[in-house]
Amino acid sequence: MPRIAKWVGDAMESLLASKIPLMQVTETSYLNPSIKKIRFSGNLSGMNFQLGYAVAIRVSDTEFRNYTASFSDVATGTLELLIHLHGSAPGSQFMTNLKPGDEVRISMPRGQKQYDPLVKQQLLFGDETSLALACAFQPVLKKGQHEFQFYFELDEENRQVPDLLGLENYTVFSKKDTFRSEQRSNEVPLFETSRWKSCWQASNYVLTGNGQSVQTFRKALKNNHARGRIFTKGYWLEGKTGL
Repeated sequence: MPRIAKWVGDAMESLLASKIPLMQVTETSYLNPSIKKIRFSGNLSGMNFQLGYAVAIRVSDTEFRNYTASFSDVATGTLELLIHLHGSAPGSQFMTNLKPGDEVRISMPRGQKQYDPLVKQQLLFGDETSLALACAFQPVLKKGQHEFQFYFELDEENRQVPDLLGLENYTVFSKKDTFRSEQRSNEVPLFETSRWKSCWQASNYVLTGNGQSVQTFRKALKNNHARGRIFTKGYWLEGKTGL
């Protein structure tokens, strides 16, 4: 989200208080030093958490950041976020400092439809910032008896995180090569299987995370004549603040 003046943020919180509920941190835990799980409790009545929808949180006087829920339950007022902590950016610092008992306001969830229940094959691609999305998707995909794959490009220190989260059918790639090159992205296992033309061409593709990697993989899918919907959403981009 764009940077805004402090008085605008203050006014929004005052005038829209009924639409930006106050949530209390009830639990925090670390999967490793750079991946933090935060659970909140509050009044989520009237909120619509579609798969992939994000909530905005004010992380400083002048800045907001978007976060995808890894789990949400409107009935119990429970929300869970999975945060990638990196560097000294305002969002990372804010989330690092959150502890049980702290309170934050969240916006109404919003976004675009990413899940198609009628498509048998579903592939999700992303990086550490996409792990929450995968956690939200997996139970829905399993319940719907979909055939699904998760493709993650992760830092070496985070290669075991999908397993710790209980994610299945995933492949981890290094951030240093595969999706930094159009040629290499055309060589991922998906395109090498004999079932590609018969099944995975007509799939639902959800590509998130690093904006450059998203575009590179999208080109690879197009080069390999992918049919079906390709949803793309860059969560961040080198040199850009607060996508």
